[in-house]
Amino acid sequence: MTATKTKSPKTASAKTAAHKTTAKPASKRSTVVHDDAIKLLVADHKEVKALFKDYEKLVKDEADGDERQALAQKICLLLTVHATIEEEIFYPAARAAIEDGDLLDEAEVEHASAKDLIAQIEGMSPDEELYDAKVKVLGEYIEHHVKEEETELFPEVKKSDVDLAELGADLVSRKETLLAELGEDALA
Repeated sequence: MTATKTKSPKTASAKTAAHKTTAKPASKRSTVVHDDAIKLLVADHKEVKALFKDYEKLVKDEADGDERQALAQKICLLLTVHATIEEEIFYPAARAAIEDGDLLDEAEVEHASAKDLIAQIEGMSPDEELYDAKVKVLGEYIEHHVKEEETELFPEVKKSDVDLAELGADLVSRKETLLAELGEDALA
């Protein structure tokens, strides 16, 4: 079972219009075909990293609050969906396949910290004190988390007998469902 999404021209133009301050498109999520779970998760990591860079540029350029908030909301949505698919599907499969449960325990604690910061950001106005700082710190949390996953956890899972193609298909399916439920329109 392969489930991929195609980007509609309307979505692509809306993203371009919404982020005129960026030099390159921030997302290739919808057009990339992922043939395994780890490739999907790494692609998500790259997408969010690019969005955090776009956010830093908006802050540097003193963009208005609405533009910063729209991008912060997109980052928060993508991180929420990503954390959910990892926690519901990837982490349990990894926990069953590898011996180092400490890696997964740490990842879950890092998710909890990120979710707390996401909730704070989502509950704020972009013009409130510390808004930009919280988005920046969230980016730093995520950067640390991604580094550990990509250098420690993912190599362990790759060495295991986990069927990464099947796991990837499950992740894609759940991700699409969550995006539909949580409002993929927020990504446009």
